[in-house]
Amino acid sequence: MRILTILLFVIAETALAQGSIKVTNGSGAFLRTLDRLSGNVADFKVNNGEIFTLGNISVLMKECRYPSQTIDSDAFAFLEISGKETEKLFFQGWMISSSPALSALEHPRYDVWVLKCIPYLKGNFMYQSTF
Repeated sequence: MRILTILLFVIAETALAQGSIKVTNGSGAFLRTLDRLSGNVADFKVNNGEIFTLGNISVLMKECRYPSQTIDSDAFAFLEISGKETEKLFFQGWMISSSPALSALEHPRYDVWVLKCIPYLKGNFMYQSTF
């Protein structure tokens, strides 16, 4: 029984340590897009809550978070990508700049990925949470 208690304590401690990355919310993100047919690459600066269109898809930027230690180390953006006319949802979820293939848009023509978050300006509200 004592060994089981120690084992459960070690597992719980490991799980808590993995989920203790402190993140800061950004005001938006820089996204990069690729049109596979034309080969055009474009960068977009998108604030939280904004929508931009790329051909026949719409990209809604919901939220961007980054590790509190440095904004350049990683970015986590919550995006909703849907068809402009059909409103078919192609992607909804978190994209991670350091691992773009982990959670990627699956669209026959377009690629979208996160480059980095945009920090709030000095004097504006900054929210920190545990990711």
